[in-house]
Amino acid sequence: MKFISLGLLALLPLAAIAQSNGTPAPNLAPYPATPQKPVTDVYHGTPVVDAYRWMEDMKSPAFQDWLKTQASYAADTLARLPGRAALRARLAELVDAGESTGDYTVEGDQLFYMKRQPGKNQPVLWLRQGLAGSERALLDPNAIPGEPGKHAIDWMGVAPGGKLVALGLSKGGSENSVLRVLDVSTGKLLSEAISHTGLNQYGVGWLPDASGFYYNRHPEGERYNKSAVYLHKLGQDAAQDTAQFGWEVSPKLKLAIEDLPYLHTASSSHFVLAQMLHGDAVDRSFWVAPRNGIKGAATAWRRIVSPADRVIRAALVGDAVYAISQKTASRRELLRLDLRDPKSRFKTVLQTLTVGDSVLQTLTVGDDAVYVKALDAGVSKLWRVGAKDGKASSVPLPFEGTLREIEPLKGGKVLLLMSGWTQPAQSVVVDVRSGKTETVSVQKPLALDTTPFKSQRVMVKSHDGVLVPLSIVSRKDMVADGQRPTILTAYGAYGITREPEFSATRLAWLERGGVTATCHVRGGGELGEEWHQGAHILNKQNTVADFIACAEYLIAQKITSPKTLAGTGGSAGGITIGGTITQRPDLLAAAQSAVGLSDMLRMETTPNGPPNVHEFGTVTNPAHFKAMHAISPYHRVQDGKAYPAVIVTTGANDPRVEAWLPAKFAARLQAANPESYRSRPVLLRVDFEAGHGMGSSVAQRLDETAAVWSFFLWQFGDAAFQPKN
Repeated sequence: MKFISLGLLALLPLAAIAQSNGTPAPNLAPYPATPQKPVTDVYHGTPVVDAYRWMEDMKSPAFQDWLKTQASYAADTLARLPGRAALRARLAELVDAGESTGDYTVEGDQLFYMKRQPGKNQPVLWLRQGLAGSERALLDPNAIPGEPGKHAIDWMGVAPGGKLVALGLSKGGSENSVLRVLDVSTGKLLSEAISHTGLNQYGVGWLPDASGFYYNRHPEGERYNKSAVYLHKLGQDAAQDTAQFGWEVSPKLKLAIEDLPYLHTASSSHFVLAQMLHGDAVDRSFWVAPRNGIKGAATAWRRIVSPADRVIRAALVGDAVYAISQKTASRRELLRLDLRDPKSRFKTVLQTLTVGDSVLQTLTVGDDAVYVKALDAGVSKLWRVGAKDGKASSVPLPFEGTLREIEPLKGGKVLLLMSGWTQPAQSVVVDVRSGKTETVSVQKPLALDTTPFKSQRVMVKSHDGVLVPLSIVSRKDMVADGQRPTILTAYGAYGITREPEFSATRLAWLERGGVTATCHVRGGGELGEEWHQGAHILNKQNTVADFIACAEYLIAQKITSPKTLAGTGGSAGGITIGGTITQRPDLLAAAQSAVGLSDMLRMETTPNGPPNVHEFGTVTNPAHFKAMHAISPYHRVQDGKAYPAVIVTTGANDPRVEAWLPAKFAARLQAANPESYRSRPVLLRVDFEAGHGMGSSVAQRLDETAAVWSFFLWQFGDAAFQPKN
């Protein structure tokens, strides 16, 4: 493989940066016409006018024609940026610098994993006999006989014994999975083809003898709501599958339509663990029942966890349940419950007193221990808790970074996949007893030289004095001249943590002298549940305020300037970047809202709306409405106000943030400044064969990255990206 050295590449000449920012572009066409058909809603006495309500009928010819016209307008504009083709080629070169692996599952002596090889558009399911043994491709989602189309593997669950794999296949990024079963020995799919199974990311529950499994299925016409867990026996018609747990299974269990049920099994356990995610996936309930007593509505479930217990993870370990709770500790603690004694209570096994300031995140079950991943100031830590003696010990890690995969092995060893901001992923086996670390070839080294680059983590004071973590990645020889092309990104919802993660394509930005920065805003989980609650519903403004503070820091430190700073946010991060665009447009030259939640007042009318009420609030609550209306990006746009250039990106098949949500935001920004196309354009880029990003091919991702970065560099004044006549 060719070795790609980035250490000798020169910085982008300073004279080429920020010299033409904001100047008129030659011969750009005016925005396509967008009809306004105002509808007025009155929320708790407050009238709210919505000029683009008509877009919510996404199947209407009017919206589809408008969407295609906007997509063509964006494509034509972006095609005029001369540097885009070279940037796209460089991104492709970097992403093909080696293989990438993930989704490890060890079953006996077999390792199942997803692997994307250079030149491939989608990851393929692979099998390796032992960590150092032979490997073979099991299933290429785009090479299934008789099923043409762009498929992706959404999720998978390996059966006990490793002879079968249940997996979800979907087309066009839709996440509308069809459950299939793969015969490992032959590499062929069995007769099973069960639709409406896109919610099985939390896994299927295989029966111990691998004769069938429990799986989640939603009704036809629903995408996220009213789902139940069914029992499927191999070879059986799915119409004969019986509901065991969930929506309308038992009159004794009162559920909301957005509650998501799952059944978890373990070969070593005599029990089945039932899990219910209440809307936001933060509030959860758990029940247990004897494995031989699962009988649908007649099952004698024993509730062991309610939402008030604040348990975020739980797993069967033999005839016990281990759980991570944040009820009494913001940074969480590990608990254990003995299921053999109906009168037993959860007991603390591992707490923050043991692991310091670390935030407990996940747990993984091995034959003789439970492994707990923790986050300490942005760096992963790993703890082993003996299943029999309950003793906790720290597991040594090869470098400071992020644990991407944790798979316990026999003999007191554990397989890990690690990476960092500037450390490419590597797979290692750690002997817990001796501390010895051995590199294994599951993840092969990338042919990239990352020595010219560095990462740093600083704490930035937000508007209320709270210190917000900010991760900055740059060249080691970066000059703080206020002219570095910089991309600042953030998310900030559901308690999700933005951890250090290596990206080969990021080097295409860094090698030009650019900087990338991640603001770990409140609403995320970097500092525990208090950090999540610090920007939740009524105080969601803190997410935006933290992002603004990080942008101001980068400017004050002369890393960048408002002429060379772009902001990005995706999905729930659309609130973050949308709030920054509308509240502090002076800080940014450009911005991307990617599949962004932009209309907070109408989100809950979508199929994915009810599950998100727990996180963002509901307009039916007066206090919630006031907070949501005050921060909703779509509603904060003002006519005549100067905004940065904005590229809004969406997928036509998005089931999570439907395309009309970002479309309304783009239309409103265009209408606010109809002449902005001359210098600070608003583009709506649409991928008609994509969804929320899950299942998108490598080519689709690279196309979008090249388009967005070219848009940014155009707005920064980079001479190589100024539009042609």
